[in-house]
Amino acid sequence: MSEDLALYAVDYACKLGALYSEARIHRVDEFTVMSRNGVIVGSSKEASNGIGVRVLVDGALGFASTNTLSKEAIRRIVEEAYSHARALSKVMKKPITFAPGRLGRVSYSVEEEKKFSDLVLDEKIKLHSDLWKRVSSAVSEARVNVLTLRYIESVEEKIVVNSEGALVKSRIPRLCMMLNIVISHPQKGTIQRLEEHGGSGGLEWLKKWDLEEKLAEDVKRYERILLEAIEPPKEEIPVVVGSEIVGIIVHESCGHPSEADRILGREAAQAGKSFIKPNMVGYRIGNELATVVDNPTIPGSFGFYLYDDEGVAARPKYLYREGIVNEFLHNRWTASIFGVESNGSARSMNYASEPIPRMSNTYLKPGDHSFGELLEGIKLGVYVKSYMEWNIDDERWSQRYGGLEAYLIENGELTKYIRNPVLELTTKAFYSSIDAVGKELKFYTGFCGKGEPSQAVPVWFGGPDVRLKKIRLGVG
Repeated sequence: MSEDLALYAVDYACKLGALYSEARIHRVDEFTVMSRNGVIVGSSKEASNGIGVRVLVDGALGFASTNTLSKEAIRRIVEEAYSHARALSKVMKKPITFAPGRLGRVSYSVEEEKKFSDLVLDEKIKLHSDLWKRVSSAVSEARVNVLTLRYIESVEEKIVVNSEGALVKSRIPRLCMMLNIVISHPQKGTIQRLEEHGGSGGLEWLKKWDLEEKLAEDVKRYERILLEAIEPPKEEIPVVVGSEIVGIIVHESCGHPSEADRILGREAAQAGKSFIKPNMVGYRIGNELATVVDNPTIPGSFGFYLYDDEGVAARPKYLYREGIVNEFLHNRWTASIFGVESNGSARSMNYASEPIPRMSNTYLKPGDHSFGELLEGIKLGVYVKSYMEWNIDDERWSQRYGGLEAYLIENGELTKYIRNPVLELTTKAFYSSIDAVGKELKFYTGFCGKGEPSQAVPVWFGGPDVRLKKIRLGVG
């Protein structure tokens, strides 16, 4: 990929009279193999490649894109974006401005320890059949009805150029495995488990995940849950929440409501609003153990990047710091409204998508407790390790998490399996109820959806195990 066409787009926009111009050449190559119960049901090889252009004219922002990488096509979309901005400027109540940011002139690439080409197609297909054989034979009394697997290799390449001097080239390969498992017993019911595994890099992730061993052990436990689990205690008890649930909680109850465009109401008609209002920096949302970070610079992470799609350097963002709402996720437009510098949170799904404030890798900051110390002193409680389903209201305040793998805690020890515990609480109640925080940080994979048209971008979410005080669990 060459920056020449991006530079041409920026220069042409400025000649037309744009106060600011930006061009992003964005290519995503993706290879997918899908199976059901070990049998291949489809595969695809796709490429998305094009250029998106934004221009700022008379206080209005225009955007246009094309998948034809020629000077003629680029002139056409620059003129289209310019025309849109001129038309919008006549009805804008308040002009758009861009805040400063640490713009880069840099090239970076994630290197694969083991390249995708190191494994031939037949071996990639064999991954599916081997996984099915291992998982389906791991149970004796229950039955694995369904195991669907989607294996995805992708390589994302970008060139971001703007009229203020930014020039950022990047290449990020990613591997992802998406699974759906259904296990049932004729008298005891059904468990469904959806999970994703993803990271930036190459096939080295297959060894790190060791999915055959992991999933075989998982379905053995799911079988025991179906056969042996009891209902949770009905009284208020201490609850130890597993890192997976902590991760989805911080993603939904901190990450999304901290998106500055959502706070300003831009997402209201599509994804909902935010309980956080523009003047709430400094508001106490929890106790001093509640620190939530969004950090795109974690090596190997699924949401990894070093510069965002406006060419601004990435950094860790402390969204909640010791229980206080601390900062929002910004692109340069929202940062200008709040009078701050952009913190490098602008992301786009492809060349035809505008950069908007997004999460990357969002997690609760670890503490200093071992898992045993979290259980210590609990006479009666519950450990909810993973979830089967969840939902949250459109302001990201009231939420519900249905547990999958869960255990009764008696005298500091895990004893019996618990069936379908439900954790239902508000955002403030969760962050205020944290009593102790584990020291082992774990991450989980997802594709975060947002925007209209919808944009899905790769993310991690996670945290340590945490202990909550005086929670009344429901039953699903």
